[in-house]
Amino acid sequence: MSYVLNDPADFADEAAAGFVAAHRGLVRRVPGGVARATATPSGQVAVVIGGGSGHYPAFAGLVGPGLAHAAVMGNVFASPSAQQVYSAAKAVATDAGVLLSYGNYAGDVLNFDQAEARLNAEGIPCRTVRVTDDIYSAGPDEREKRRGIAGDLAVFRAAAWAAEQGFDLDAVHAVAARANERTRSFGVAFTGCTLPGAKEPLFTVPAGQMGVGMGIHGEPGIDVRPLPTAKELGALFVDALLDERPADIPGAHGARVGVILNGLGAVKSEELFVVYATVSQLLEDAGVVVVEPEIGEYATSFEMAGVSLTLFWLDEELERAWSAPAYTPAYRKGARDLTGIAAGDEAIDETEADIPVASAGSIAAAETVCAVIDAIRNVIDREAEELGRLDAVAGDGDHGIGMKRGARAAAEAARKAGAAGAGAGTVLSLAGDAWAHRAGGTSGALWGAGLRAAGEQIGDQDRPDAAVIARAMDAARAIVQGNGKAQVGDKTLVDALVPFVDSLGDAVSSGLPLADAWAAAAGEAEKAAAATASLVPRMGRARPHVEKSIGTPDPGAVSFALAMTAASAVLAR
Repeated sequence: MSYVLNDPADFADEAAAGFVAAHRGLVRRVPGGVARATATPSGQVAVVIGGGSGHYPAFAGLVGPGLAHAAVMGNVFASPSAQQVYSAAKAVATDAGVLLSYGNYAGDVLNFDQAEARLNAEGIPCRTVRVTDDIYSAGPDEREKRRGIAGDLAVFRAAAWAAEQGFDLDAVHAVAARANERTRSFGVAFTGCTLPGAKEPLFTVPAGQMGVGMGIHGEPGIDVRPLPTAKELGALFVDALLDERPADIPGAHGARVGVILNGLGAVKSEELFVVYATVSQLLEDAGVVVVEPEIGEYATSFEMAGVSLTLFWLDEELERAWSAPAYTPAYRKGARDLTGIAAGDEAIDETEADIPVASAGSIAAAETVCAVIDAIRNVIDREAEELGRLDAVAGDGDHGIGMKRGARAAAEAARKAGAAGAGAGTVLSLAGDAWAHRAGGTSGALWGAGLRAAGEQIGDQDRPDAAVIARAMDAARAIVQGNGKAQVGDKTLVDALVPFVDSLGDAVSSGLPLADAWAAAAGEAEKAAAATASLVPRMGRARPHVEKSIGTPDPGAVSFALAMTAASAVLAR
């Protein structure tokens, strides 16, 4: 469990406030995250990193000269929203453009890609490098599916160095991409990590054992082995990573590498040094030249006892990047000139949304929309802990708290819009925007997009009838599948969403009243969600843990079915 907190839902925001207060000379608060205290020099590419909170010093602690220009800060173990990414990047962008870099997780990809598209559409050049260093999260022939762990640091260092050399966006992208291609990491866990306020860890490791190939969001390892000695662990790391060296390095002898031995939060520095004594000797025995090793905490996970080793295979240019000075709240190397043009804090308050004129019928329907979203919030609040438990079986365990944040924000936005005289479509759209912004992650982005798509279909001109609502739900389905790329059978929320939409459309077409049609569709969603227990995951963080997932229903499908059943009770009234 975590020990020091107020309301778990406010933990990330409160931690960000304290972080900025502690490092005012280096960082400033901007919408979506933090940025350097000084403005980005004119003509310099801005490097924007980010991801979920709970991994300090990644990501906010790596903002400063020699490293990132800004970091986007999502909720704990959840990707930031597309709005957060866009806002943070906009705060530091110059005419030279923005490079986005982050660990390769589904929610981050979805939200960062949306922000990249928006920046490019507004004339701000933007490109992306996803970090894929974890060798155990996918095979060598599927490196693009690998996730990013402590190797983030090597890629961020290379990108920032290139930007500060005055390279243009294409060249910065090329250096960062080459750094990613030459970075390999391997991690183990001795205990699971926790979410703030949670009473139990997201996963457990049997006493005297270790999980092999764990992730930094609570993803359990792909194997469990007896707890080794420090020498045995060092040998395990080195042997695996030497076997995974880049294809353009035919032999290890004479190769130069940057090394990161990373503690995940509960392993102390002295223990890391004991492991590094073996790592250093084995690399020397293999003829590898170690360049400025980093031993400490660089990508952590709440209360996790674990260690990872990263090898960054250097060429002449990448070595200059790896060895260059840097000065951030959590990472300092060499001497840096910290002078520059001060940049004031950006306003954090969100602008008020314009409320379009709506018909009396649509305004009346908006009352029902608000009641539906309130009912969804209530059921998610009640079931959040169970949804987190389901997600922790083979994922990262944050689905419950993410849905809770999203549903609460949506309900608040819906009530505010309804009180301002918004029609049903606008209420749904603004609720969707709030859900995506506050929840983050894959599910937050998909729920937000789905609600907005439904709202745009319903509009504000007429009181929607059953046929319009059925079309609106089909529009939501289309955007969710289009953005998330999931199909029925992939073990995602789509497995409940598609049967719901199909059933609703058929029932409405046959003449059933909306309340009856919705109730029947919600029943189909419940059955479909339960049936996902027998499926194997083909997408998302549960994909590498097929055997762990069998027998447990998908939390995204379960939460969708719960929400639709709660909505059914409102419509019945």
